[in-house]
Amino acid sequence: MSETRKPWHGVIVATGLPFHDDLSVDFAAYGESVAHLAEQGMHGVAPNGSLGEYQTLTYEERDRVVETAVANAPEGFTVMPGVGAYGGREAERHARFAKDAGCQAVMCLPPNAYRADDRAVLEHFERVASVGLPVTAYNNPIDTKVDLRPDLLAKLHAEGFIVGVKEFSGDVRRCYEISELAPGLDLMIGTDDTVLEVALAGAKGWVAGYPQVFPRACLALYEASVRGDLETALPLYRQLHPVLRWDSKTEFVQAIKLGQEMTGRRGGVCRPPRQPLAAETEAVVRAATQALIDAGVN
Repeated sequence: MSETRKPWHGVIVATGLPFHDDLSVDFAAYGESVAHLAEQGMHGVAPNGSLGEYQTLTYEERDRVVETAVANAPEGFTVMPGVGAYGGREAERHARFAKDAGCQAVMCLPPNAYRADDRAVLEHFERVASVGLPVTAYNNPIDTKVDLRPDLLAKLHAEGFIVGVKEFSGDVRRCYEISELAPGLDLMIGTDDTVLEVALAGAKGWVAGYPQVFPRACLALYEASVRGDLETALPLYRQLHPVLRWDSKTEFVQAIKLGQEMTGRRGGVCRPPRQPLAAETEAVVRAATQALIDAGVN
């Protein structure tokens, strides 16, 4: 791992969270998952994000997830927790805990209690940035209904509130506008099924879901994509895309957990309100995953 790598650069896995049968958090299994991802060459983890079902966790559980990730992270391995919350005071609190726990950065959604305007977004990120850790914004207008537009991201960056953005809109065109308006803001791939396109647009990192299922193949795809090696990247991207696209669908948590189970890792159930995959959906995810397993992808 390069010593010059910034903590939010590289493949940062947005980790899922395993639960016991009674839906309590299996912290031991989570710690093992973090250690495994480090062994597979990932650059870090982002606990307590959407994939980690943060909305269903208590503060105590969120704190312990962060502590577990830090305890199982080898030297140089990033722990960048999500600090998403309805309001700025709560997000600031989670960021402060992350700093005290020894994390290197945090990932922050805009306020998502309602469709916040620009003033609310600026205050929200100002509060989180005041803690003193580097902040990567997480733009997910699909779920939060707040769009961190390129001009708004540029303003947040100019104010010193953010260092990067996990771009989850799926609109690759805006990546170029972000780079034009905020050249110093690091672009991070936010949807697994736009890895190649956003990497070619200049991404410095990938906040990723499917490396939990196929870590080495995903790492190879990322590295080939960021260096512009289309001869290597494109065939691999085509091969992986039938599973990668599930990262952008409503059932992404269940799909990735199913993939983990199918590859011998701990995935398990989700907390309500997420339901098990419908039979027809599970069949599609299972077939796409099995095809890769049969092809020797890992």
